[in-house]
Amino acid sequence: MRYRNVGKTGIRVSEIGFGCWTMGGPNWSSDSGQSIGWADVNADEILQGIKTGLDAGVNHWDNADVYGNGRAERTLGACFHKLGVRRSDQVIATKVGHFRGTSPFSYDPANIRHQCEQSLRNLRTDVIDIYYFHHGTFVGPCVEGKEHDYLHVAADTMRALVKEGKVRAVGQSAYSEDDFERAVPVVRPDVLQNKANMRYDQFIRPGNRVPKLMEKYGCSFVGFGPLDQGILLDKFDPANPPKFVEGDYRNNREDMKGDSLRALKPAMAKLRARFGDSTEALSSAACRFVLAHPGVCSTIPGFRNARQASCNIKGSTDEGMGSADVEFCRSLFA
Repeated sequence: MRYRNVGKTGIRVSEIGFGCWTMGGPNWSSDSGQSIGWADVNADEILQGIKTGLDAGVNHWDNADVYGNGRAERTLGACFHKLGVRRSDQVIATKVGHFRGTSPFSYDPANIRHQCEQSLRNLRTDVIDIYYFHHGTFVGPCVEGKEHDYLHVAADTMRALVKEGKVRAVGQSAYSEDDFERAVPVVRPDVLQNKANMRYDQFIRPGNRVPKLMEKYGCSFVGFGPLDQGILLDKFDPANPPKFVEGDYRNNREDMKGDSLRALKPAMAKLRARFGDSTEALSSAACRFVLAHPGVCSTIPGFRNARQASCNIKGSTDEGMGSADVEFCRSLFA
């Protein structure tokens, strides 16, 4: 396993981290009712997946308060305890922003503090190594029901948590370049996070707006979804597209439908021809593509069991991807 620095913090994370979203199981948005979780997971299989990662040198675990409304955090904390993990060897990231409880808005300072304390309890730790704002929408209702911009007070609250020793490094996740450009100068995060893979590389492609922000403010990037939730493993049959349980986020994705999967088959055939036919080979290529971009410190595929965990790890044990292969992959999905 290889390791990279997180911004200027001195924190070093494994190139392959493990995303913990799947560990939360099925879940629904309290506002829209949309599915925001995954199919349920088996506790013993998750434990073995975590052990597989630890044995391979994975030290970066990405969680959030909203993943199963705390279930994913509690599961990670319990598994670390059961496996006798030395806490100082691990980098635990979690997020605040999509779970507002009884607050008027998730970025209300009182809610940030409450969720931080709850996450610390869930994770069985006294410090969060990387604490992210989970999205870049800082405008929301205040107590009086009017619109309020929470950006500056939220950033101040996060800095206070760092000063108090409850947070080591600050992260910013967002879903648009505009949101990143607005938040980064105020939040001054050490690391940014968004989706990054062969099909969706706008946040890591050199010369684009977010890489320029990273260079200007000295922050790194963590890319989630390197396998595009299994699409880049070519695991789904267009003639029999996958069906997901209620509460599984993938129900919302048009990319999981037959026509979309069918349209990707020619590109996937070329990917297989260049990098190999196995699931491990495709997983490795997908992760190495993300890691080949400047500023990326880690990519965080999800996992449900030891088999998936083993596939994830290949991206750091194989040789890094060169520029010719990066351009080849990019051209397939342009």
